[in-house]
Amino acid sequence: MARNVREGRLSFTTDTPGAVRGALIVFIAVQTPPREDGATDLTAVDAVAREIGRVLDGYKVIVTKSTVPVGTSKRVKALIEEEVAAAGKQVTFSVASNPEFLREGAAIRDFMRPDRVVIGADDESSLAILKDLYRPLYLNETPFVITNIETSELTKYAANAFLATKISFINEMANLCESIGGDVQALARGIGLDQRIGSKFLHAGPGFGGSCFPKDTRSAAHFAREAGEELEVVEAVIRVNERQRRRMTTKIVAALGGETAGRTVGVLGLSFKPETDDMRDAPSIDIIADLVAAGAEVRAYDPAAMPHAARLLPEVKLCENAYDACTGADALVILTEWNQFRMLDLDRVRSLLARPIVVDLRNVYEPGSMRAAGFEYHCVGR
Repeated sequence: MARNVREGRLSFTTDTPGAVRGALIVFIAVQTPPREDGATDLTAVDAVAREIGRVLDGYKVIVTKSTVPVGTSKRVKALIEEEVAAAGKQVTFSVASNPEFLREGAAIRDFMRPDRVVIGADDESSLAILKDLYRPLYLNETPFVITNIETSELTKYAANAFLATKISFINEMANLCESIGGDVQALARGIGLDQRIGSKFLHAGPGFGGSCFPKDTRSAAHFAREAGEELEVVEAVIRVNERQRRRMTTKIVAALGGETAGRTVGVLGLSFKPETDDMRDAPSIDIIADLVAAGAEVRAYDPAAMPHAARLLPEVKLCENAYDACTGADALVILTEWNQFRMLDLDRVRSLLARPIVVDLRNVYEPGSMRAAGFEYHCVGR
């Protein structure tokens, strides 16, 4: 980013009218948080659409990049038309959809080398302009999917819902493995080597979190119901994910011998995944809240999410490092698989814990090795 700013290809401004007037393509990339009923809050999208309409001075392509329910691009078009008419202007514009598929912690890499680019457009002018914008990616043979706006809007939801389905599926298999004496990691490898299935997102744990999967599955289920359709698989995925968090709390309580009140629990990892400080809908929030409500004292550490944790989990003792979180704890819980938690000094960990109990909710360590190191080790699906 610094290099492109320095070389004049990238700039930042808070002057929205100036930015719109100086552009041919305007991306709407604002927050679309969930509402209580699972619907998507389009307040920011509506506000920026109206602002664009008020300052529009010539032909532009307005592109919805935010994850939005099907029909939002038409809504954006209507709002812009309303503002243009109110101002008595004679200008034309196009609206298109170009959903983002960026992973947190890898956004720039994903932007420069995407798996695919999806463009939804209903007129040839906007399609030609967006193809020209992405021309460098054509040279790298990036796959392009050209479709109508509705399909483009739905594609992001379908992708996230499918990935969330894989996570909930492997978590249910993990629970079954615990009942029958199976090993979910061997199971995941056994099915993941099938190219029709693939190995990604087949990692058992406390369920998915973050800013996308929980919000997008609920939003997809909500707007599908409004369209008169039931996404029964997606609805089940949401239920399984919620149940998995409760199951993880039960696992921790069982490891403590069924007695939580007065116990101290050390927690490693608070963000919903490694390489980000994002705690939105993180499993850590629900699990820690349950432990605190049951009378436990929680000591926690995360390499990146501590500022957010101070606000979201005020009842938790935030520690300086992983070993500080272990100090005096009756059990150590691994909630996020940061790389630095994979290479802990186990002798030091054991000496700091009040009781040598480790509840590894991300299957970071091998059961046999941990038990040989003197730990009472609990994991997921093994």
